[in-house]
Amino acid sequence: MKWKLTVRYLISVVFVVIFIIFVNLFLTLALLTARSVLNIPFFQEEEHSPEQFTRQFQDQIVISGDAPTIADAGKEELSSWNAWIQILDEAGKELFSYRAPEGLKKSYTPSEIVQMYKYKEVNGETTVFVGDKKVGGRAYSYLIGMENRNINRYFILYDNQSLFGMVKVGGIVLVIDILITLLIGYFLSKQLTKPLYTLIDGIKRLASNEYFHARPAGVFKQVFSNINHLSNQLKANESERKKLDRMKEEWVTNISHDIKTPLASIQGFAEMMKDPDYHFTEDEIREYADIIEKKSLYIKEVIEDLSLTTRLKNKELTLNKKATNLVVLLRDIVIDIVNDPKYAKRHIEFQANQEHIPAELDEILVRRAIHNLIYNALIHNDANVNIAVRIERTDRIHIGIQDNGKGIRKEELDKIFDRYYRGTNTGDAHKGSGLGMAIAKDIIQEHGGEIAIHSEVGRGTTIDILL
Repeated sequence: MKWKLTVRYLISVVFVVIFIIFVNLFLTLALLTARSVLNIPFFQEEEHSPEQFTRQFQDQIVISGDAPTIADAGKEELSSWNAWIQILDEAGKELFSYRAPEGLKKSYTPSEIVQMYKYKEVNGETTVFVGDKKVGGRAYSYLIGMENRNINRYFILYDNQSLFGMVKVGGIVLVIDILITLLIGYFLSKQLTKPLYTLIDGIKRLASNEYFHARPAGVFKQVFSNINHLSNQLKANESERKKLDRMKEEWVTNISHDIKTPLASIQGFAEMMKDPDYHFTEDEIREYADIIEKKSLYIKEVIEDLSLTTRLKNKELTLNKKATNLVVLLRDIVIDIVNDPKYAKRHIEFQANQEHIPAELDEILVRRAIHNLIYNALIHNDANVNIAVRIERTDRIHIGIQDNGKGIRKEELDKIFDRYYRGTNTGDAHKGSGLGMAIAKDIIQEHGGEIAIHSEVGRGTTIDILL
């Protein structure tokens, strides 16, 4: 597997290098051929080529008798090119000149014309171009010198044998270049693909639920960092999932036990009441019916908790919001609790900094959340616990539920709002779904609020709600 990846990478590198070399050679040869054979300028527009300008300048030469001259347009063109002209007869003698520098020869032999064309014989700034014009059986030649240091001409001399030798040397050099490319590409591909092996192996391990960590380095440093982060996240998620599964199993066991107990009572009293061998008084029947009713209500509450928490978790609950005075709502909740015979002797204090604090909310759900929080403080503490329920409004509505009870240990405090969690200090009095705190949190958050809990063992617990 590893060598296949290295070979594929190496072949890709070499193919790209060779392809670029051949493309460059092909384009270079094609440009040189087109320029020399077809006379196509690639680096200058045709009308701005000095050679083309020289060839076309014959149209500006006017032959009147034996005295040549140039048209006014030709003079302007020469001036624009910063050029001069000499018109010669067939013997190489000057017949006409325009803008010619001082010291220029008045007569040239054919070899001198060739020498001037091939090399810079005037000065270092001037390049000379040669043209000709035939009129009435006579041939005139002309020299145009352009004073421009950016214009240069170079001649290359070669023979076929030397050219063939150069091609052979070039082929050898190309082969050497390919071998060097292969060598460098091999070591480069090994360095680049080595981290990929680790990445591929790590991804395979992640797919098999084996967590992966590597030291981020090199070109793939960012990739390694992200893979490590993913591995850590998957590990944390797996740990959280296992913890939640354990909590669910414990919760199912507890809730099953809590439901079986009232069901056993209901079943037992129902069997007794239908047995013809038993004859109950009216008071006994009422007593048994009362027990059956209470146990049935308990089971109903558990089932309602299950339904509500599922709807809250899946965002399937529609809030029935309306304008509500929170002061009145909280006072009513406190009064309802202290009127319950079970909590008649408990001390619950209610405080508000004003009598009217309006809010748009689902009154039934908020009542359920606050009741759960106060109920949680009652059942988890001793009978002499003091509970204070406060509400005030500044920039936001703040509701506080504080007790001076047992407090909650830190390891439990982090789980208090988790579904299916029951604290370790619950006794027989705490029966129910174990979803009360999670339901309260979900209801507050569904109203766009925030809830936080602070506790210290032996000093009590405070729950803060912001709406």
